[in-house]
Amino acid sequence: MQINITGHHVEITPALRDYVTTKFQKIKRHFDGVANANVVLAVEKMTQKAESTIHVRGNDLFANAEAENMYSAIDALVDKLDRQLIKYKEKQTDHHRKH
Repeated sequence: MQINITGHHVEITPALRDYVTTKFQKIKRHFDGVANANVVLAVEKMTQKAESTIHVRGNDLFANAEAENMYSAIDALVDKLDRQLIKYKEKQTDHHRKH
C-alpha cells in the first residue's frame, strides 16, 4: 500500500510520517485490497485535522477527524477508516447460499 502524506500549515516530521505508516498497517492487516491512501494533515487555529482518502477496488473511502492533538486525530481517523473498510469488506462477500 502506498501512502501519500501532505501537510497544510504543518511540517511533516519523520515522527509523524512513521506514526501514520504504522497506524495504516492496521488497515492493511484487515483488508489486502487497499491500493493507495492519501493523507492530509492540517492545522486550523487550535484544531488539528487529519483526513484521508483510501482507494480500494472500485470504490473510494473518505474519513476526517479533528482533535486538539495531531496524534489523537490520526488515531480517530484510522479508527473511522477501519470501520468503513470492514463494512465495505462485508458488503463484498456474498452471504447467500448457493443451491
